[in-house]
Amino acid sequence: MDFVQFSIFASMEKNKTGIATVVKHTGSHYMLSRLPAWDVFPAVITGKLRLKDFNSTNPIAVGDRVEFESPEGGGTSVIKSILPRKNCIIRKSANLSRQSHVIASNLDRVFLVVTLKHPEVKMQFVDRFLVTCQAYNVPVTILINKTDLYGEEEKPRVEKLKEIYGKAGYEIMELSAATGENTGLLKEACKGRIVLFSGQSGVGKSSIINALDPALTLRTEEISEYHLQGKHTTTFYEMHPLSSGGFVIDMPGIRGFGLVNVAKEELSTYFPEMLRVEDDCRFIPCTHTHEPGCAVKEAVEKGMISVERYESYLGMLEEEGKYR
Repeated sequence: MDFVQFSIFASMEKNKTGIATVVKHTGSHYMLSRLPAWDVFPAVITGKLRLKDFNSTNPIAVGDRVEFESPEGGGTSVIKSILPRKNCIIRKSANLSRQSHVIASNLDRVFLVVTLKHPEVKMQFVDRFLVTCQAYNVPVTILINKTDLYGEEEKPRVEKLKEIYGKAGYEIMELSAATGENTGLLKEACKGRIVLFSGQSGVGKSSIINALDPALTLRTEEISEYHLQGKHTTTFYEMHPLSSGGFVIDMPGIRGFGLVNVAKEELSTYFPEMLRVEDDCRFIPCTHTHEPGCAVKEAVEKGMISVERYESYLGMLEEEGKYR
């Protein structure tokens, strides 16, 4: 081996490279793991990579697969590049100087957790979240949590919610993290997958994850009696391995969900029940608002598309990008 060959070989030994998944993100610090193994180790990003995606508050998200380089003898690894994402959940950032914030990426399924009380479900929030899942190719299931709190008064509301979103084509599951109702089915749905639990503050995301795997003991808090809404108990994005198999991402609760890069002329295509019939509209493109011979409006009149979902669609059209 000549001197040049030896130098190249020594350099490769000194800085080991590999592919791993981001499992935790706190500020500019990351934790990686070579899934499906759970061998967590720290990493940082270079200034060049930090500036690459200037339209996002976070160039790297939990779930991203990245190429890393590790120094000899351990220490903190450096993330060199991000592999292409198969999908992601993204929303308009609360930071007005930036355009968007990526919540998580490369997801096998998202579970959107909603509750009818403490806190009460906000349909606008749900519909914006679902539009984003459709736009960015993320499979989603709606979880109606806290069923143990619902009496006769809430039962018709539960059925109405199931009718609205079932008719649209979404999978819906009722469960109670407190009593364990249907947590076994949910555990099966998570096996071998990377899943995200999302929803408004206080809907019980961390409690559900604890019910799936009590060994995780994620922090939870009681609902604020004064505001009748949840408090933020998760303060950063983090992936956890489930003892029954699979990986789950916990995230802070969110109160608003702004759409990113969803053009008005494409919005209806992200409502599955509208997409199924809009090719039958007399005029194409059709905004489904005032045009004669609109198949979507006809489907609403016949009860094939819920009035609530149609009104949500109209609200998004009118807001001119100011989704909250």
